[in-house]
Amino acid sequence: MADEGGAAGKRVSGEGNELIVSTSTTSPRPRVPAVGLDVSSIRADFPILGTRVDGKPLVYFDNAATAQKPLVVIEAVRRFLAEENANIHRGVHYLSERATLAFDAVRDEVRDFLNAPDSREVIFVRGTTEAINLVAQSYGRTTLRPGDEILLTTMEHHSNIVPWQLVAGQTGAVVRAIPITDAGEVDLEAYRRMLGPKTRIVGVVHISNALGTINPVAEMTRLAHEAGAVVLVDGAQAAPHTPVDVQALGCDFYAFSGHKVFGPTGVGVLWGRASLLEAMPPWQGGGDMIHTVSFTGTTFAPLPAKFEAGTPAIAEVIGLGAALRYVRGVGFDAIGAWERTLLARATEQVSAVPGVRLVGTAREKAGVLSFTLEGVHPHDLGTILDADGVAIRAGHHCAQPVMERFGVHATARASFAFYNTLDEIDVLVRGLHRAREVFA
Repeated sequence: MADEGGAAGKRVSGEGNELIVSTSTTSPRPRVPAVGLDVSSIRADFPILGTRVDGKPLVYFDNAATAQKPLVVIEAVRRFLAEENANIHRGVHYLSERATLAFDAVRDEVRDFLNAPDSREVIFVRGTTEAINLVAQSYGRTTLRPGDEILLTTMEHHSNIVPWQLVAGQTGAVVRAIPITDAGEVDLEAYRRMLGPKTRIVGVVHISNALGTINPVAEMTRLAHEAGAVVLVDGAQAAPHTPVDVQALGCDFYAFSGHKVFGPTGVGVLWGRASLLEAMPPWQGGGDMIHTVSFTGTTFAPLPAKFEAGTPAIAEVIGLGAALRYVRGVGFDAIGAWERTLLARATEQVSAVPGVRLVGTAREKAGVLSFTLEGVHPHDLGTILDADGVAIRAGHHCAQPVMERFGVHATARASFAFYNTLDEIDVLVRGLHRAREVFA
């Protein structure tokens, strides 16, 4: 068979969702590993993908906001609530012991997922936002002094900006923005110049939710450590799309959310170095994070309990464990190859629509395509596409500094997952042409 450029190619997985591995060096599509991915079978694992919108098949391109859930996650949560529901770490009865074993086993799975040295370093939180707030208030508030500097990239999500602004106001520290280039990449030379004796904390998003940029986290961490700073990485967009190895990255804290990695909402993970976590005071007080309590004083439980006050989101943690197993079962090699194919096709076809401006053209990107269409507000574009069953995100994507950097108020964003298809991209492109006609 041949691709659009006329080059011979090879079908690795079919049913209209083929992954094309070009055999021509002149093909406009990048070469990808010949890793098979049976997209049709994967889609069958996600019941919501069978939804019809006004009689049209749902095309779900809002994965950066939240990913859909496979049946194994839905069933894991259902089974826990129906057969094992009990509080953990508190009871000696049968259900409590089963719930505790299941909950604690997920902590070990997260350790493996992140290649973390120790399960004690895995803290369950409500999501990336809570994880960053925990570090800002427990680590930042107790270590920062007036004049200390917190460096954040201009492409950060609000969740990795506002908590640091709050703690800066509490401590007298200063938040500084690391500039990004016109392509949406961190300006590493500017970053090197900004690092100095006042730098205490560097916050960097692993993959930008607004641009899709994959940041050089390991290099940025190395430079920060040379300056004596600690590094927190927002991994909310990375965990679903790429293997994460916190030891290879070298960072000090890493956070991600369950619902972005095909798990439930209301649960997430903070990983931190044990030496840092042990020195940090608790952020919240309550049950299960104590050793002894009296009105003369309280002593606290060791890691990880010290940071997990109160009854946790037990069913959601169980669901997170099922999601991580599912993703690892599909395999990041296959996920990455297919999502690169989707992004390449979408970039090629969307950029060819007259009036389209791509926002974020980094050399290293994940499956996010942000753009504007001349004469059409992104919100209007989202409404028109919804009539075709296409779900995209329109707005500032909780990344207003990014919008300011590129001189726009909002963008339309299509974000991809491994269950999306090439045919769905064609539906998106047809919708863009229809929007041009409506607003001509």
